[in-house]
Amino acid sequence: MAITANLVKELREKTGAGMMDCKKALQETDGDLDKAVEYLREKGMSKAAKKADRIAAEGSTHIVANDQAAAMIEVNAETDFVAKNDQFKQLLNDLANHVLNHRPATVEEAFEQTINGTEQTVSEYITSAIATIGEKISLRRFEVFEQGDNSAIGNYIHMGGKIGVLTQLDGTTDEAVAKDIAMHIAAINPQYLSRDEVDQEIVDKERERLKQQALEEGKPEHIVEKMVEGRLGKFFEEICLLDQAFVKDSDQTVKQYVESKGATINTFVRYEVGEGMEKREENFADEVMSQVKK
Repeated sequence: MAITANLVKELREKTGAGMMDCKKALQETDGDLDKAVEYLREKGMSKAAKKADRIAAEGSTHIVANDQAAAMIEVNAETDFVAKNDQFKQLLNDLANHVLNHRPATVEEAFEQTINGTEQTVSEYITSAIATIGEKISLRRFEVFEQGDNSAIGNYIHMGGKIGVLTQLDGTTDEAVAKDIAMHIAAINPQYLSRDEVDQEIVDKERERLKQQALEEGKPEHIVEKMVEGRLGKFFEEICLLDQAFVKDSDQTVKQYVESKGATINTFVRYEVGEGMEKREENFADEVMSQVKK
């Protein structure tokens, strides 16, 4: 069967595969469009398998929201360059909307769900993207925040997706206030919401470290305990969101700022692409702070 340009075009639109791959698939299947789609799918799985052991610690975070909820995802790829690829951006949007609309409990559950009203699973969709984009791609994690009564969800994406933040405030519907907090979280990277969330073992270790430090400095034992508690307060200011000086107004803490708006912070989550994975170290805090203080 003669392989026409229109048939190649139709297959390309159907699968997103390259022109030459589409032409070869049609040649291998005697112009049968459905068989060509399956051929490309299997080829994509083969390519994906070959890339499975590669390190994919770049990529992007992405956030989508509606009136009921907001979803944030992290999708990893092998290079930073791919995050600028239009197909990768479409993949981000499709996956984030799938999470928002279908609310899978885990990444593994998401992989088994069909996407975009097709019979293709999320796992198969990602595999197809690997075949056409040419890099290992993985959905690493996601979070969904539900919109409650008299609450506001703030979201913030920095550097085109290098850092993403979701936060939820109760007692206000002002999304601008929630976004202020999300931007602060992006810049300062708190580990906990409040002191109550810090594991007692971590506190005890820090207290002992500060005590030994004070003794080594030659401080009298009768004032060491007071010094330790003072320095422990500084420790909490570094890691606890509510104790931190607000980046837009360092004369007040984050807690004081939200309370001035009649609100409280319910929860937050911050993703930094590739954190905890094998990749080069980068520090985005200064760049984020330069933006949030404008």
